[in-house]
Amino acid sequence: MLKTLCSLNGTSGDEKNVREYILNEIKDYCEYTVDNLGSVIAFKKGNNIPAKKVMFSAHMDEVGFIITDIDENGYLSFRTVGGIDNKVIADRVVTVNSVNGVIGLKPVHMLEKDQKETAPDIKLMKIDIGANSKEDALQYVHPGDYAYFKSDYCEFGNGYIKSKALDDRIGCMLLIELIKSDLDYDTYFCFNVQEEVGLRGAMCTSYAVQSDISIVLEATTAADLCSVTGGDRVCVLGNGGVVSFMDGRTIYDNSLYRLAMKTAKDNNIKVQTKTAIAGGNDAGAIQSSGKGSRVLAVSLPCRYIHSAASVVKESDICETKRLLKALLPKLYD
Repeated sequence: MLKTLCSLNGTSGDEKNVREYILNEIKDYCEYTVDNLGSVIAFKKGNNIPAKKVMFSAHMDEVGFIITDIDENGYLSFRTVGGIDNKVIADRVVTVNSVNGVIGLKPVHMLEKDQKETAPDIKLMKIDIGANSKEDALQYVHPGDYAYFKSDYCEFGNGYIKSKALDDRIGCMLLIELIKSDLDYDTYFCFNVQEEVGLRGAMCTSYAVQSDISIVLEATTAADLCSVTGGDRVCVLGNGGVVSFMDGRTIYDNSLYRLAMKTAKDNNIKVQTKTAIAGGNDAGAIQSSGKGSRVLAVSLPCRYIHSAASVVKESDICETKRLLKALLPKLYD
């Protein structure tokens, strides 16, 4: 399921293919609606009616690109949709309307000295689809079309997975599996759009659901690289899921944070916390929407996030599933 989800293209505002796949997976297991922005709100009937309304959330969109102009030679100008480091863009293969292209820039021997010493400016990059002219390119691409990293899903090393869009198709997969499972209590599930451009979908779905407790399933930045030590590593592949106490958008509910950590300890489940106050996710919108909600984030550590070659470890997915299974009944107490 994760391989299929990651292979789908769906950046912010263009999540249709991802949404259709998810709806096909969950349609026989729950009730659902699609809101005006395109997010999915699902309700799974459990064996009991809970005293507290609980919602699980993940986002469908990935980072990508949008075409802004086509020059007379057939090269495509573009901008990013979501946060992508310019250093991971140059020379990447992308797809635009199923047409392959390469992101190119001026050859290094033609750059000015200051340009050689800095990250390339996206304004100087172009997507080359092999067109001979603007008229030729317009047969395949128009301004406003989306472009995506072209990246194969592959498994390598000792249980590692490389793909685009692991942020947050991992969360979507976990939500689908929870919906297909037997639940003790009625539960809401939201597959949100447009997280990467400002948590927009979550603002709408959380207002509609008005949950008391909300669990966001995500991927988060791991910096466990050569020469990086201590807390600067943020989180580490192989050390289990990541339970955050604070990030750049949210101060998480302390009692939920401690409950998750204690549940992991009591059940011998690998878990870690995020050792940097940085980034953010849909919890930032959910926490302050409507009447407000107590929030918790459970994330998968992910190297090279927001790139064509994000990396996670399979054992962390397994440990996160174990944590969710043990934690879920405690949320309704």
